[in-house]
Amino acid sequence: MNCATVDVIIPTYKPDNSFSVLLKRLSEQSFPVSNILIINTEEKYWNPELTRGIPRAEVFHIAKQEFDHGATRNMGVGFSTSDYIVFMTQDAMPKDRKLIWNLLAPFADPLVKVSYGRQLPRKDCHLIEGYIRNFNYPKKSSVKSAEDIKTLGIKAFFCSDVCACYDREYFRQAGKFAEPCIFNEDMIFASTVLKQGYKIAYAADARVVHSHNYSNYQQFCRNFDNGVSQAMHPETFAGIRSEGEGLRLLKSTAAYLNDIGKSYMIPGLIAQSAWKYAGFRMGKHYKILPDRVVAACTMNKDFWSYHCTE
Repeated sequence: MNCATVDVIIPTYKPDNSFSVLLKRLSEQSFPVSNILIINTEEKYWNPELTRGIPRAEVFHIAKQEFDHGATRNMGVGFSTSDYIVFMTQDAMPKDRKLIWNLLAPFADPLVKVSYGRQLPRKDCHLIEGYIRNFNYPKKSSVKSAEDIKTLGIKAFFCSDVCACYDREYFRQAGKFAEPCIFNEDMIFASTVLKQGYKIAYAADARVVHSHNYSNYQQFCRNFDNGVSQAMHPETFAGIRSEGEGLRLLKSTAAYLNDIGKSYMIPGLIAQSAWKYAGFRMGKHYKILPDRVVAACTMNKDFWSYHCTE
C-alpha cells in the first residue's frame, strides 16, 4: 500500500476561503496525495487564490448546466491515472493528517473496492443533526458484503462521496457512476460492488468535519431528490425499503432527546421527519407530478432542464 498512488477529486461551486484550508490539509497528509483535481462549476465564481501554494492542484471548469452528480465525478476520474481515487466535497474538512492513510487501510483486503470515512458534526451543528450524524457514522469501523443486504437492507449500500475512496481500475471496469444522476451516485455504485461479490468498508478513523443545518423545506427538497434517484434506478432500489431505517432513526433520536432532558425538542424532530418523508414519497412519484411542482421540490433545478430522462 505504501507504493500506491492517490488522487483526490472535488466538485466545487462558489467555494469560499475555507476551501483553501481544506486544500492545505490535503497537501499535508501523511500519505501523500498525487494530484488534487477540482471540477469547478462556473469559472466566474472561481478565485485562483484558493489554490495558490497548493502543489499539484488542477482546476477544470464546467458550466452550471453540465453539473451532474455522476457525470461530473466521472469527468474527474478521466483525468486521473492513480491507483486510488478519493472523492470529497468542498465543505468536508479533514480532521487530521491521516485521512488518506485511513481510507486506504481497508484495501489490504483485496475484496474491498470502496471505503468511506466518518463525518463529524461541525461546532455550529444543531443538536438533532449532530446526533443523526453520529448515528449514521459511528465510532466503530465495519465491512459490508452482499450477505449483509438481507439484514441491513438499504444500509448495506450506504456510502458517501463526501469522503470516499475507490479502487480506480475497478471503478472503471464496473462502469463508473450512473449518468445522468440527480443523487445517490455513491449508493448506486456501492450496490454494484456488493452484487459483484466485493466489499465496502466504513473506515471510522478516516474523519472529516461535515454537517448541514438544513431547514425543514431544504430537508424536504433533499429527500425529494433522494426519492427521485430511487425511482430512476429500480435496478438498485426496487424491493429494498428505506422507510424502516428512517423510522429506526426517528425512534433512536427521540429516545436520545428524552435521555438528555430535551424531550421538548421531540415535536420539532417529528415535524422534521414528516418533511423528509413527504419529500421522499413525492420524489418516488415524480413522474406523475407537473413540471412546476417538480421545480418547487427539487434541490437540483438544472438537472431537470438539461439531464432529465424518462
